[in-house]
Amino acid sequence: MKILITTGIYPPDIGGPATYSKLLFDELPKRGFEVEILSFGEVRHLPKIIRHIVYFFKVLKRGKSADIIYAQDPVSVGLPTMLANKILRKRFFIRIAGDYAWEQGVQRFGVKDNLDDFSAKQKGYSFFVQLFKKIQTKVAKAADVVIVPSHYFKTIIVNWSIQPEKINVIYNGIKLTPQNLLETRPPREEKIILSVGRLVPWKGFKVLIETMPDILKEIPEAKLVIVGSGPQKEELKKTIDGLNLQGKVILTGQLEKKEVLKYMREVDMFVLNTKYEGFAHLLLEASNAMVPIITTNIGGNSELIENNKEGILIEPNNKEEIKNAVLKIFRNDNFRQKIIQNAYQKSKQFSIQNTLDNLEKLLKKSQ
Repeated sequence: MKILITTGIYPPDIGGPATYSKLLFDELPKRGFEVEILSFGEVRHLPKIIRHIVYFFKVLKRGKSADIIYAQDPVSVGLPTMLANKILRKRFFIRIAGDYAWEQGVQRFGVKDNLDDFSAKQKGYSFFVQLFKKIQTKVAKAADVVIVPSHYFKTIIVNWSIQPEKINVIYNGIKLTPQNLLETRPPREEKIILSVGRLVPWKGFKVLIETMPDILKEIPEAKLVIVGSGPQKEELKKTIDGLNLQGKVILTGQLEKKEVLKYMREVDMFVLNTKYEGFAHLLLEASNAMVPIITTNIGGNSELIENNKEGILIEPNNKEEIKNAVLKIFRNDNFRQKIIQNAYQKSKQFSIQNTLDNLEKLLKKSQ
């Protein structure tokens, strides 16, 4: 069986679709599949619109010999892939790990609704937001199989009026690190809090930075390190300067995945103050790296973290809850060790092997 994977990004690009597509390219051939990757990076240098047209023709050409075409998003590559497949008539799979219309709406068009409300609401948004909603819904409806990374995100896609029976939950997997190989965290005076993600409003970095002065009053040796790049970078820099937190809050910019994982194993705490998360791969990696976790009680997070068992769940952007959670982990070593061990054990359920097993079953079922 030959699979053509259409993806918006691919290594050396960094991000979930790139990591996932590379995983399939490396691992599926070991299971008897032939895999070809068609990255949008091949056309990104072209003018807008033109790049999508050229990509459409690339899908048309490379998809002729494929048995299954597997798109990694419902808009940028999903739309040209769907249109090409109307001619090719191949089995069409799509993986949806985010709501593109909501993301663009929040970032560019003033959308204030949370994802749950947004996904169920059909009208009342600007032209481009409505257009993005229609595109991603049309593409999802055209797919034979829809794959999502969490049960929570399945409910979002159902809100798009997609038939529940064709939506399949396949959790992301990680390469598990044996406990005896995890490095002992080096002794240091600083207490490092790590957060990672794209610098966009719904990731909550601004509020996390604004919480630091209160944390520093209680734990002067605390330091916040934020890894990632994005459109909010300058705003976050201004927040740091305005609160005189230079040296106490560090923006590293984008780092390679191996650097992030190494960093994660050396820090004292991982915080993800997000308002939107279909399935946070980073929480799995932090669990397996044996670093204590604070995150929000939204989206698919609760499928990974039970409050006070594998970590601490908080309301998004609640400064008091963030501060109290940080203090609890730093001051209660028994609790800290308990959530670290529980999260590590939980991470074993999310191996790459399980992810590939479930995908393989779905691919073979479609024959």
